[in-house]
Amino acid sequence: MASPLFDLTGKVAVVTGSSKGIGKSIALHLALQGAKVVVSSRKAPACEEAAAEIRKAGGHATVIPCNISDKAQCQNLIAETRKQLGPVDVLVCNAASNPYYGPTEKMPDDAFMKIMQNNILSNIWLITACLPDMRAKKDGSIIIVSSIGGLRGTPVIGAYGISKAADMQLARNLATELGPDNIRINTIAPGLVKTDFAKALWDNPEYLNKRLATAPLRRIGEPDDIGGIAVMLAGKAGAFITGQTIVADAGVTIGS
Repeated sequence: MASPLFDLTGKVAVVTGSSKGIGKSIALHLALQGAKVVVSSRKAPACEEAAAEIRKAGGHATVIPCNISDKAQCQNLIAETRKQLGPVDVLVCNAASNPYYGPTEKMPDDAFMKIMQNNILSNIWLITACLPDMRAKKDGSIIIVSSIGGLRGTPVIGAYGISKAADMQLARNLATELGPDNIRINTIAPGLVKTDFAKALWDNPEYLNKRLATAPLRRIGEPDDIGGIAVMLAGKAGAFITGQTIVADAGVTIGS
């Protein structure tokens, strides 16, 4: 018999950036636990493909495309979800961007602003749009996919790291504000995961070998390593957790 702690039957869950990688894994596993999941990213065909995979696996998936850099589209994503499926119970802010790789002093202002808007401000837009639904139910779970880049310094993706550290603080602030309404908000901070987004890192043999040698588990992550954590945070299993960052990195950040 399956544990009710992980049962999401009847829950409405929105997952941004869910046409591939970590986001798709999260959407899939939420759906397999019974949630009615909205698959969302910029390109509708990619969303439809991911949704078809989820349905084939036995889950419920609805497609509502959204470019998170556009406030009106973020608001429409939540409004359309409410219209088609009902009030939002679970929001996963997974979509993010990193248009610049290099030293901070040479980074164009527009690249910095794009990172801050897409990785922080868009989360606030989406969360704010969901709050009426969650407050009305006195229940809700919000999950932001952050990164261990928000816990460590980096010489090449500094602005991305700043944004991911800000996501952790956003979760702490909102957990304090929203806790009285029984709305929980947490972040997941993955290490190196085998996704298209991180391909430049894991596809580099020198970098990969170094990472494997310093990771206690001696491996990099797969998207499903993150999907299961989201399931826990979305349901009763995570009902006593808020304002926290759960690190999933094969132990990389515990070493020197």
